[in-house]
Amino acid sequence: MSFPKVFFIGAATAAHQVEGNNIHSDYWAQEHLPHTSFTEPSGIACDHYNRYEEDIMLLADAGLNAYRFSVEWARIEPEEGQFDENEIEHYRKVIACCKAHGVEPIVTLMHFTSPMWLIRKGGWEAESTIEYFRRYAAYVTEKLGAELHYICTINEANMGLQLAAIAKRFQLMAQQAAKAKSAEGTVQVGMNFEKMMENMKFAAMENAQVFGTPQPQVFVSSRTPEGDALVFRAHQAAKEAIKALYPEIKVGITLSMHDLQALPGGEKFAEDAWDEEFRHYLPFIQGDDFLGVQNYTRTQYGPEGQLPCPEGAELTQMDYEFYPEALEHVIRRVHEDFKGDLIVTENGVAVSDDSRPPSRAICTGA
Repeated sequence: MSFPKVFFIGAATAAHQVEGNNIHSDYWAQEHLPHTSFTEPSGIACDHYNRYEEDIMLLADAGLNAYRFSVEWARIEPEEGQFDENEIEHYRKVIACCKAHGVEPIVTLMHFTSPMWLIRKGGWEAESTIEYFRRYAAYVTEKLGAELHYICTINEANMGLQLAAIAKRFQLMAQQAAKAKSAEGTVQVGMNFEKMMENMKFAAMENAQVFGTPQPQVFVSSRTPEGDALVFRAHQAAKEAIKALYPEIKVGITLSMHDLQALPGGEKFAEDAWDEEFRHYLPFIQGDDFLGVQNYTRTQYGPEGQLPCPEGAELTQMDYEFYPEALEHVIRRVHEDFKGDLIVTENGVAVSDDSRPPSRAICTGA
């Protein structure tokens, strides 16, 4: 099967997860707390920061023609108002390497991690973050915008509310663990919720020492409704800054979405979940050039609410149900309300061998 040249098939990474040594970020600080909630420190990760040329060459050799990667805010602005020209030059080289190998660079400005200084100033519940993010977006666009056609402002901007819901469901998950694994046992942000509950008291004291507050508002904190809206206002401010410099750049945001399915009696639960996961964001994104759709699995609801994975279901390494049909269902449902371009910015399956197709993001213009 052949695709037109405008059809992108690509891969996606997050800077903190692959670059290594992201020492100025909130994640780095939290990973090294004695009672951290992270499974392990990131360390050198995949050393993508130094090996990006080799990695992009492998990507192109595999037949991919798009690469969504994030620039790391904590590298570019390690201290408030102090921008590192060397780091911007690094990302300029990454973009150039993509183009040299026929790969479309799709840049994400914020993929979960933030500078430590931002969190000390209130993080993703503080009104000031909107202006800080706008300034950062303007700086990156001024330096790199001439080389780009696509910018994602924020990755999975709805993650905060999802994590709040996961935390509320944790007790149910623990009770059901003996019978069936849940589809949200670890989640893709690398956090172990069982360990988090055990360490909560100690972590609060350690966070206070590092961030000045026992409950730092990092991007993946459980979010309040006000903080939820703040994230999307930050997106709008960044989009305005980007368009002021390069109106032709296509700007969008990405959302984490599940294929929400209602069993008899679960219809209202499924509709309410879709409103929270997607529909209530429409006023903030309807004017965007594209929406990044990210999907890995489905979630089912019955008369009592969310259900665990069906008994005997195949699970991935992330404890998600293997359910490829979810992607089509989500795309079709999103298109009912969002009429701009849809780009599948993440989709895949985590496996330890080649028994299933390898995990990859498929970026498609629609």
